[in-house]
Amino acid sequence: MPHTVFKKVIVTFLTLITLMLPSLFAAGDITGGKVSAYLKGAYEDVASAESKLKNAGFEIVGKDTITPELTSVVFTCPSLKKMANKPKRGFGAVMRLLVNKKDNEIAVTNPLYFEKAYLQKDFDEASAKKVLSKINSAFPALHDSKDNMKYKNLAKYHFMFGMPYYEDMDKVAKGTHDALVQKAQSSGKVVFTLPLGEERTLLGCKLSDKTAKFLNKIGTKNAAVLPYAVLVEGDTAYMLAPKYYLALSYPQLKMTQFMKIANVPGKIKKECENLFK
Repeated sequence: MPHTVFKKVIVTFLTLITLMLPSLFAAGDITGGKVSAYLKGAYEDVASAESKLKNAGFEIVGKDTITPELTSVVFTCPSLKKMANKPKRGFGAVMRLLVNKKDNEIAVTNPLYFEKAYLQKDFDEASAKKVLSKINSAFPALHDSKDNMKYKNLAKYHFMFGMPYYEDMDKVAKGTHDALVQKAQSSGKVVFTLPLGEERTLLGCKLSDKTAKFLNKIGTKNAAVLPYAVLVEGDTAYMLAPKYYLALSYPQLKMTQFMKIANVPGKIKKECENLFK
């Protein structure tokens, strides 16, 4: 084969591969052993984002207007609720979409990333991938965030030695299940209430404006961390340890940044406890 012809064949082949890459590797897929925490896309308003989620088969369970420029839309579907309806797995029942007018983008939590972390040994990768596919079909132009982690490390993730793991949850209240849920709802700070099964309910706690200002120190692009989830299961209300949850949600977080919000985990815990006072 003449050199010029061979060169043309190679160029054509590489061009085809380049065009095929977006379809071969959809946003949120595991690539190079890593998976992104968020799927980023062009800005659209809350009404448009909610409409697309609903059309894709998702249920909007609540939304938290964190600031006039940041709104966290919390959504679920039968697959998410089924996967999370197991002891201490309820935090995986919802995903979040951040409408970020400040940075002119949307950011959706990646079910492969967060479900792997939350569901532990009960993680169902096939079901999580189906949820991811529905998200990508609703928002076709999404791309991976720079926030990522090694996929195999997610189930046993902790920020560093001495820091909490997933299972090191904080207990914020005791009592009968129904009484705890009713007490929280009467506080006026519950953004959403999502029943998952018998005596298992996930709540979203709206943090005070003062406490929520920690986002300005570690990055508003990941503000979908709010509202803060509280799981009422049996006679106990649980929350993920903030030092775990914030580090998981900000995988690029440096120790110097963590030190800037050293008092925030305690404040978050106190506000979640106050739901039941």
